Amino acid sequence: MVIMLGVCLSVLLLLPLASSSPSPSRPPQRPCRRCCDPLQPPESSAARPAHHAAATSEVHTYINMTILKGDKGDRGDKGMPGKNGKEGPHGHRGPMGSQGTKGQAGAPGDACKPQHSSFSVGRRKSLHSIDYYQALVFDTVFVNLHEHFNMFKGKFYCFVPGIYFFNVNIHTWNFKETYLHLMHNDKEQVILYAQPSERSIMQSQSVMMDLALNDEVWVRLYKRERENAVYSDDVDVYITFNGYLVAPSVQ
Repeated sequence: MVIMLGVCLSVLLLLPLASSSPSPSRPPQRPCRRCCDPLQPPESSAARPAHHAAATSEVHTYINMTILKGDKGDRGDKGMPGKNGKEGPHGHRGPMGSQGTKGQAGAPGDACKPQHSSFSVGRRKSLHSIDYYQALVFDTVFVNLHEHFNMFKGKFYCFVPGIYFFNVNIHTWNFKETYLHLMHNDKEQVILYAQPSERSIMQSQSVMMDLALNDEVWVRLYKRERENAVYSDDVDVYITFNGYLVAPSVQ
């Protein structure tokens, strides 16, 4: 009986130990602590169970950049220009633009090229026609700009094409016929005529001509059955021939 009591006592002593040992399928419970108990140092990561570390959630830090963004800075200096690129293909021709305003007048032309021409010559000697056709020559010069009138031939040569005005004045001879033509090259243009009379008179003829370069203008006496003559003397000039450029031709 004593033995039975000893066995029962051993079983009773072992029961509390069996109930206090942790079960292998359940994690050990943390002991309860009062708020007045002293703090214990935290358990090291090595002392913590592995399954507890895996259960802890990972913390990610997020920074709101809009809050940290500062004020806009000053504009920087302009950088160096880059190299020129390759020339591209030519584009299509654009539409014609509107007409521009009238420009200013240009500079004067070449001063060596005469744009004016004029002459005025006279004769101090009387003349009787001796040939069928005879050119009237002159011995007195009043105006001969650029020497366009040839005094030896009695002809004006056109060096500036354009419109010209010509005038011839003569004095008739008593009882003699006066018959002259104002010539353009070899063609008669106008006539100056006076019948024989006992009185001598002054006669005049004028005309305008459109001359080309190197054209000739001159006065020709025309001898017919009667004697043809014009009067003058050494004191006064009775015979004159004049011409000048009115407007040059448009170039």
